[in-house]
Amino acid sequence: MGCCFSRPDLLPREITLNSIPVTDEPNLRSREILAPPSKQRRVSHKYEKIYVAIYDYEARSKDDLTIHVGDLLTIVDDSQGDWWLAKHCQTHVQGYVPALYVTPHDGLDVNQWFHKNIARKDAERLLLNSTNTRGTFLVRTSENSPGKVFVLKSQHLEYLSSGPFSLSVRDHDEQRGPHVKHYKIQFTDQKLGYYIALRRTFPSLEELVNYYKSTDGLCCRLTRPCPRTKPSTYTISKDVWEVSRGSILLLQRLGQGMFGEVWAGKWQNKVDVAIKTMKPGTMSTQAFLEEANIMKKLRHDKLVQLIAVCTEPKDEPIYIITELMCNGSLLDYLRQGAGKELKLPALIDMATQIASGMAYLEQQRYIHRDLAARNILVGENGVVKIADFGLARIINEDIYEARPEAKFPIKWTAPEAALRGRFTIKSDVWSFGVLLYELITHGQVPYPGMSNRDVLEQTQRGYRMPRHESCPEEIYRYMLRCWDASPESRPTFEHLHAFFDDYTTSTGPQYQSQN
Repeated sequence: MGCCFSRPDLLPREITLNSIPVTDEPNLRSREILAPPSKQRRVSHKYEKIYVAIYDYEARSKDDLTIHVGDLLTIVDDSQGDWWLAKHCQTHVQGYVPALYVTPHDGLDVNQWFHKNIARKDAERLLLNSTNTRGTFLVRTSENSPGKVFVLKSQHLEYLSSGPFSLSVRDHDEQRGPHVKHYKIQFTDQKLGYYIALRRTFPSLEELVNYYKSTDGLCCRLTRPCPRTKPSTYTISKDVWEVSRGSILLLQRLGQGMFGEVWAGKWQNKVDVAIKTMKPGTMSTQAFLEEANIMKKLRHDKLVQLIAVCTEPKDEPIYIITELMCNGSLLDYLRQGAGKELKLPALIDMATQIASGMAYLEQQRYIHRDLAARNILVGENGVVKIADFGLARIINEDIYEARPEAKFPIKWTAPEAALRGRFTIKSDVWSFGVLLYELITHGQVPYPGMSNRDVLEQTQRGYRMPRHESCPEEIYRYMLRCWDASPESRPTFEHLHAFFDDYTTSTGPQYQSQN
C-alpha cells in the first residue's frame, strides 16, 4: 500500500515532494496528535508515519537507504535512536536513514525557510554568508519563547509549536553594508493566526511568508530561503563505530601536534572526515576506547562530533575520526587564514560559541583539560567547535607531565592544575581566559617573552597578563575573573556564555517594527 496524500495541494511548497501516489485521506498527524477518527488512516492496525526528506543522504552501507530532498517515506521503525528504518514511497525500498534528515510531512520543517532551533546570532551568521543576497530570509523559533506549546495550523494541517517565531532578513545599505534585521512574528490572542503588524494577520506562516515575498512592508521583499546547514551524523553509519584501517583514506595533512597529526580524508571513499592519528605509545587502546565511549555521547552543536575510531592493529597509530571542519584550527585561522581580518564583533561571537559548548560540558560534568585556540576548529560561516575534549586525561603521564621544561601547555593551564594536578571545570575556565587573549590578539602566544617556568612562578605570585590595546575594558575584566586565584571564585561557563551572548546582542541589530 502506498503512502501519500489525496490533497497534495495542502502541502507547503518550499520543498517539492517527490513521488506522490494518489490515495485516500491524508494522515494528518505523524507524531502524537491524531486527526478525528473519521480522518484516521490505518495500515495493519497502525498509523502510518509519513515523513519527508529535508536533506540528501547517500547510502553508506548495504543497510542504508539513499534519499533526496522531497522524497516521501514511511517510517517503519523509529526506535533505533539516531538511525530510523524507512521505506521509500515510490521504490518501496527499505533502509536506514539519519533521523535528523527527515521530518513529518505536515510540519514546518518541510519549508526550506524554517530553521527550527537556531539562535539569533547563528541566523545572522548564516544570512551574512557571501553567497546570500538582499532579501534572503529565514524563520526561526524565537529565543524569547515563553515555552508554551500550541496546536496551530499550517496549510490546514495541525502541528505542535513552541512559538512564537522570528523572521530574520538580510538587508543592505551603503552606510552599513550587509546586515540582518529581525522581526517578531506574534500570535493573535486566540492563537488563530500570525502577524508582524496587527493590522494584517495570516492563518499560517506560509501565507505570511508568501505575502512578504510579493509586498512591501519590511526592510525589503523576501527573495529566497537561506540554505540550511546539513547536520553531521552522530555516527559514520548505523552500528558502525570501529572501522577498518583500509576504509580510511588520508588525503591532506591539516596539522601536526605533540601527540600526532590531523588529516582530511574519506571513509569508504564516500564520507568526508577528519582523522587524528595518535603516535604509538601516546595512550593505551583500552583507556582510549573507554573515554571514546563517553565522548561519542556528548552531543552539542559547538562540539566536534566523534563519529568513529580505528584501533586495530594494536601496533599502528590510533585513528580518531570526527566530522570535518573545513577551515582547520582556530589558531591557524587567526594567524594566517581569513581570520586575520576579523573584527571584534566576529571574535566575540566566536567566544560566545565556545562558551556555549563549554557550558554544555559543564552541565555534563565533563572536563576538557586542554582548552586553547589550537583545539578549536573553524567551519563555514564563522562557526567554531570545540575539539579534543577529554583526550588530555588519557595521555600517558610520562608524556603529558606538568613540568616547566616539558611541552605541557603551561601557559593555558590553571596553577592548581599545573602544580597539583587538580583539573576541574574551573581550571577550564582559567584556560578560557587565555583563549580570549588568543582571540583578541589574532593568535599571539600568551605571556609574550616569558618562559613556562616564569609563567608558573609569576602567576603563583599574582601576576596576570595586562590588557591588550585591542581588548575592551569589560572583556578584560572577565578575563581577570577567569584568572582568579581561587577556583571557586571564577565564573561558570553558563555565566560566561550569558555574558558574551548579551554582549553581542547589545552591540548587534535589534528587532524591527513593520513599516
